[in-house]
Amino acid sequence: MELRVPPLALLLIAGVLMGLIALSTPPLPWSQTVRVVSGAAIASIGILIAISGVVAFRRARTTVNPMRPDGASSLVASGIYQYTRNPMYLGMLLVLIGWAAYLARPWALVVLPVFVIYMNRFQIGPEERVLAGIFGAEFDLYRNRVRRWI
Repeated sequence: MELRVPPLALLLIAGVLMGLIALSTPPLPWSQTVRVVSGAAIASIGILIAISGVVAFRRARTTVNPMRPDGASSLVASGIYQYTRNPMYLGMLLVLIGWAAYLARPWALVVLPVFVIYMNRFQIGPEERVLAGIFGAEFDLYRNRVRRWI
C-alpha cells in the first residue's frame, strides 16, 4: 500500500466518506451562513498552505509527484517548510476539516484521524525514508527541527 494511492485520490475518498456519513447522521444546529463561511474559510486556508508547498517545490525545481519521492533533487526547508514538513498534506487535512464544518455532522469527523493515520503510514513514512536515503544527515537535521504536520 505504500505510495500506491495518490494523495489527491485519498482526499476525494475521505471527502466522499464524510459526505456519506453526513447523509445518515443528524446535523448540528448551525445556520447555512455559519456552515458556508466556516467551511470555506478553513478550506481556503488549507488550499493556500498546500499551494505554498507546491510553489516552494517548483522554485527549488524538485518533483511535486508524491508517488515518486526518489525524484527529489533538493531538500526544501524554506518558506512554509520551515513550519511543517508536509504542507500539501496539512492543506488537504484542513480542506477536509472545512468540509466537515460545512457538513455540520460531527460523525463525519471520524474520517479525519483515519486520513492522518493512513497518510503517516503509507505516504509520509515511505517518503521520509526515501528522503533520508537521498539527503542523509541534512534530512535528519531538518526532520528534528520541523514537525511532520504542525
